[in-house]
Amino acid sequence: MGMELKQSLKMSQQLVMTPQLQQAIKLLQLSRMELLEQVREEMEQNPLLEQPDETVEGDMSDKAPGEASLEAANAEAPAGQEDKPLEQAVEVKVEEGQAPGEIDWDAYLNSYQFNEPTTPSNKGNIDTEDLPSFEANLVRKEDLFEHITSQLGFLKMNDAERRIAMLILGNLDDDGYLKLPDVEGDPLIRLATEADVSVTVAEKTLKRIQQLDPKGCGARDLQECLLIQAAALKEDAAPLLGTLLKKHMKFLESKNYPAIARDLKISLDEVVNAAKLLVKLDPKPGRNFTGDDAQYITPDVYIYKLGDEYTVVLNDDGLSKLRISNAYRSALKNGAIPTGQTKEFVQDKLRSAMWLIRSIHQRQRTIFKVTESIVKFQRDFLDKGIAHLKPLILRDVAEDIGMHESTVSRVTSNKYVHTPQGIFELKYFFNSSIARTSGDDIASEAVKNHIKQLVSQEDAKNPYSDQKIVELLKAQGIEIARRTVAKYREVLGVLPSSKRKKYY
Repeated sequence: MGMELKQSLKMSQQLVMTPQLQQAIKLLQLSRMELLEQVREEMEQNPLLEQPDETVEGDMSDKAPGEASLEAANAEAPAGQEDKPLEQAVEVKVEEGQAPGEIDWDAYLNSYQFNEPTTPSNKGNIDTEDLPSFEANLVRKEDLFEHITSQLGFLKMNDAERRIAMLILGNLDDDGYLKLPDVEGDPLIRLATEADVSVTVAEKTLKRIQQLDPKGCGARDLQECLLIQAAALKEDAAPLLGTLLKKHMKFLESKNYPAIARDLKISLDEVVNAAKLLVKLDPKPGRNFTGDDAQYITPDVYIYKLGDEYTVVLNDDGLSKLRISNAYRSALKNGAIPTGQTKEFVQDKLRSAMWLIRSIHQRQRTIFKVTESIVKFQRDFLDKGIAHLKPLILRDVAEDIGMHESTVSRVTSNKYVHTPQGIFELKYFFNSSIARTSGDDIASEAVKNHIKQLVSQEDAKNPYSDQKIVELLKAQGIEIARRTVAKYREVLGVLPSSKRKKYY
């Protein structure tokens, strides 16, 4: 049977993602820090892009005609068409007599009108200087290795001891434990071999390190770490705590104090008094020395209350000051390409710079629109707090502002909003609904908050079981299953009732 070859013509239409469109979409989902990093990289590679100095900055009228800035980046779009899809955003018109791909620089650069900025900015002129200072991010903390090494200088050590000490310190993890990921059993034996010292010398040196500040670093597991710290306590019940840690770690963890009392043949009060001392011990003694300082969140957008109305203000933070360099602008208008650069190079960099300016502009405007829409839907939350958070899905906001759901999804990732109720990720406002018996719906975040409130108000000696929480929520008109309560409790980091029980 022979094969038959057929030729057919098929027409299909498909959206081709241009590299520029991909970049614009990528810019939408970047966090503020990532975006600033991207702008910095682009400025290093693109001589046409510049950020004017703060001192030079004046109002719009100070700008030279033809200066391309973020505020003006969309100015030549006809009225009512500001939201052109990104793929149509940069179109280069080819005049008669011009080679394709060439740009009429004069027309191109002079087409910028400098009217009102199209990116909504600070309408209420609100002072946004309450943010942590830039310097607050620049303080470098001493790390754990440096902290303990500086104390070794005060100990008398021979060469062998110093060798093993440095190996031990080099293998402490962020929490302060001595761990070798690829080694089963005691890591100290491997390190002793490596340092060419006996295990006895290694043990003795490790014990000395464990007594340095912070106490308990160099432990090989939680039990050893807590025992070192318990031995240093000056309390009467400290020796008994040591016994509990040695013999009854499991019972201590599950707070099964009656079982410990029975086994050690002592009173429950004695066990409880010793267990109380656990709060003085640190299970992760090295954590205060990790290089990861607290990350300050700089909001991308602010919601302020002015009178009875909420105002949305973008945090522009220098992004709108990006512009095409004056030097290159003049050079292009006079046809004088700087030496060592081709016209193609400059055209390419101009397109790239214009695209970045426009994409950032679109990103800022989308964040603004989405936030304005959230304000409309979540007015009760802004007025009264978390218990009044309404169920909201991406489609609601997408339909409200006439954008695609995926755009709203991208623009709400890793973006933070400062509200009168605190700082939240934009994603926080989107959550599923749970039907109330009274008819209106309640947001899942609000239900989690109800659970948190119930637990914070319970009697610690007799905590609520998950079933009891189900019943209490039902009394408030919220019907959810016990497994959902358990799931929300885990998300909130709330322990099961057996582990929440307190004996003191």
